[in-house]
Amino acid sequence: MNGDVLHLTGCILAGPDDEVGEAWVVDGRITYARPETNLDDAVELDGWFLPGLVDAHCHVGLESHGGVPPERAEEHALADRAAGALLLRDCGSPVDTHWIDERDDLPRIVRAGRHIARTKRYIRNYAHEIEPEDLVAYVRQEARRGDGWVKLVGDWIDRDAGDLTPCWPAEALKPAIDAAHAEGARVTAHCFGEQSLFDFADAGVDCIEHASGLTEESIALFAERDIAIVPTLVNLDNFPTFAAAGEAKFPAYAAHMRDLHARRYTTIGAARDAGIRIYAGTDAGGQLPHGLIASEVAEMTNAGMSNSEALATATWGAREWLGHERLTEGAPADIVMLDADPRDDVRVLAAPRHVVLRGRIVE
Repeated sequence: MNGDVLHLTGCILAGPDDEVGEAWVVDGRITYARPETNLDDAVELDGWFLPGLVDAHCHVGLESHGGVPPERAEEHALADRAAGALLLRDCGSPVDTHWIDERDDLPRIVRAGRHIARTKRYIRNYAHEIEPEDLVAYVRQEARRGDGWVKLVGDWIDRDAGDLTPCWPAEALKPAIDAAHAEGARVTAHCFGEQSLFDFADAGVDCIEHASGLTEESIALFAERDIAIVPTLVNLDNFPTFAAAGEAKFPAYAAHMRDLHARRYTTIGAARDAGIRIYAGTDAGGQLPHGLIASEVAEMTNAGMSNSEALATATWGAREWLGHERLTEGAPADIVMLDADPRDDVRVLAAPRHVVLRGRIVE
């Protein structure tokens, strides 16, 4: 099925309001002008076409115990590719995956370097575990190692308090975020609870992962300051399991996690209603398998989004946010082909007919 020239007919969804009936792929790029090259051997594809999907929060090369060897990281990337996720924002990995950039058959990755966490306040073997006085230095280091992002762990269970608490003194955050911005990187943070959201917003953060602790007050603050969120709703669904695991020693934490879970759709729906930018991410790696992007997009509709809005969180909007092209003239041909219109039902994303990566149909 592979070929240098593809002829696409049906419905090419180049943007949220940009529907085209015909296109070609030549030398790995999309064109809407009939090419002058010989088309006798062009592969004919007819259906609905989207830009390659975006998983805006995953971890290639990370599993529950920590980093994994390259051959296992390759399996992560291939699982995402099979699901049509062709652009990945890696939100923290202890292993170097830059070798993937040399592979034409694997998704593109936008990296955040390694997680930066407070000492003994995160999952073992995942993060640089440091104290506040070293935060600026580590932020600069990871900004230089990543692809324009830095990932901080903003809150986690505090064994003394018996519940989620912020990991960092509020006054330590602004110098660190300013340092990342000076390096040309944006900052995102893992935040489950409520208080850390205010601390990071006041410090100038660019994005928050999970954001399950958003309240009416913090939603208004995020909307005012244009702070994006990546809810990872497929991961929030595990909160009852996290609660059960901590129940015996930390009953307050368990109750808190159950409450965050119970109101997750209401929380994200309120963020959507306030105009906060929302992007789809699965948190694959660590605890969850890769290849779940279709499930995350479907979860967005459970939070009140229309099908088209939910699609944007993993296609046009997400690509623009990460600085990558949509299906514009001359753009790299990273494409997902579907058998039905995803604007009618986003669940069709779960079964792509074909995935085209850099102009080649992949299995």
